[in-house]
Amino acid sequence: MTTLLKLTGVSKSFGAVRALTNVDFELHEREVVGLVGDNGAGKSTLIKAISGAQPADEGEYLFNGIDCIVKTPEDAIALGIETVYQDLALFDNSDVAQNIFAGREMVRKVIGVPFLQSRTMHSKSEELLKSLKIHIHSTRLSVKGMSGGQRQSVAIARAVAFGRKVVILDEPTAALGVPEQAKVLTLIGELKNRGFSVILISHNLHHIFEVSDRIHVLRQGMTAGVRSAAESSPEEIVRLITGGDLVKH
Repeated sequence: MTTLLKLTGVSKSFGAVRALTNVDFELHEREVVGLVGDNGAGKSTLIKAISGAQPADEGEYLFNGIDCIVKTPEDAIALGIETVYQDLALFDNSDVAQNIFAGREMVRKVIGVPFLQSRTMHSKSEELLKSLKIHIHSTRLSVKGMSGGQRQSVAIARAVAFGRKVVILDEPTAALGVPEQAKVLTLIGELKNRGFSVILISHNLHHIFEVSDRIHVLRQGMTAGVRSAAESSPEEIVRLITGGDLVKH
């Protein structure tokens, strides 16, 4: 399996607090990696290092086998890495298409005057939602009145709208009802089918095992283990999260 993203020896401190210590992390093409650990284990710090939101103090960052410097979210986006955080950062008073194209609006100039290509944006948004099997009645609906699952789906669609390679999902099923959780998990499967690689952060081990190929466990800012989901069990992952020797994968 081809390695798409590889971090080696990643460390990060905040003053005297060591958030990550010598962490190695890999993500392969068309793979879902579940990133798990207790509160304070370093999950958020690691994904912020990957996404450029909080660059690591030390370590090597390879993307497609090329040594990269990722110091800002723009650097990560240029590589093809998109992150969907828990707050989603949607524009409540805008419709679905406007949210999907936020910051990347399609504009056509007529005699030097820019005009928003609203019809084209809606058409392309409809095609995207259909390809991801996201069922939303109309791309002209405001996201403000949507369910949590629909809002999560719009945020994920926005992340993959422009041919991104990696999608990082931070607790995408949190605060959702069971039916909407199932839809989001199905959507993660669709992302993989479309050729995306996914890093999934979740406290729900049932969800992690349902969609992940491998599970990366962090404990106290270090790698406690990396396991194949097919060859591990929730009980083993809980042991890695809560105690036992910190070992290299």
